[in-house]
Amino acid sequence: MARGRPSGDAARTAAETAPLSELGGATTEPHAGRTPAVEVVDVRRRFGAREALAGASFTVVQGELFGLLGPNGGGKSTLFRIIATLLRADGGTARILGHDVMAAPDEVRRRLGVVFQHPSVDGKLTVEENLRHHGRLYGLRGGRLGERIDGLLSRLGLADRRRELVERLSGGLRRRVELAKGLLPRPAVLLLDEPSTGLDPAARRDFLAELRALRDADGVTVLLTTHHMEEAERCDRVAILDRGRVVALGAPDALKAAVGGDVLVVETPTAEVLRDGVRARFGVAGTLVDGTLRLEHPRAHELVRELVEAFPGAVRTITYGKPTLEDVFVHATGHRFAAEAPA
Repeated sequence: MARGRPSGDAARTAAETAPLSELGGATTEPHAGRTPAVEVVDVRRRFGAREALAGASFTVVQGELFGLLGPNGGGKSTLFRIIATLLRADGGTARILGHDVMAAPDEVRRRLGVVFQHPSVDGKLTVEENLRHHGRLYGLRGGRLGERIDGLLSRLGLADRRRELVERLSGGLRRRVELAKGLLPRPAVLLLDEPSTGLDPAARRDFLAELRALRDADGVTVLLTTHHMEEAERCDRVAILDRGRVVALGAPDALKAAVGGDVLVVETPTAEVLRDGVRARFGVAGTLVDGTLRLEHPRAHELVRELVEAFPGAVRTITYGKPTLEDVFVHATGHRFAAEAPA
């Protein structure tokens, strides 16, 4: 059964044929000439025998909404903690607006706002009380603090909830309070670790829309980690992490275009035999993923018919459609985007 419309006959663009790991590089950099806000160069980190980061590198420019996408255990949270000055790297360099996170952590912290994956608001305090206590930690007092709180509550749709206990708010509203805390010191760079954890799809979309609006209004650079494809799709650029390495980097649309045509997934009892037969018959190299055969082809609708006619006993079902970021991940790694940490 088909899950999308067939692709056309147009020739691939240069972006479509470029290596996935280079689509955010100098030749296709969409923000060339803009000042780097976050620089990560060959960052490595081990926990005993496990290599959590194996030389990750990327740059985030000022005013960009940038996503770190990867499965659990891929290295996102470790990298987040290093950038946030909470964990030292074993090697490499990370800088925030030119300040080294290990050599000058205090300078880095003055420029950061951080929203953690796990809630950091106090449910027994009101929305306003949470923000006032947080602001005082940054040396904010009196009218200056009050003005910032009023402005954030208004912009984030929390003004009528300011005296309500946080524990009585919905998950989406509690996440807005977390975001208000992160923005209260007016950071140049906002870090968010899995910011939509616990949110339903509608609340997740609303939260991402709020991030974009804040970025557009204030020019804040936003770097978030996520394992949600939809969340990554809404970023300006994304670095896909797997087992501590950046396996793809670029704008979501460019990464998907580089996959090369539509993606077909064939369920078959003889995956290896069918893969070899398809390569010999049609010259199309397939990938075995969890017992299925995955193929990339610019004219998927034609290949579907030809596969069924050539291998009628080997094909159980076929699905095809335009590439997604999950297809990008499979293309770059040869395995699925696992929900759990890799063994």
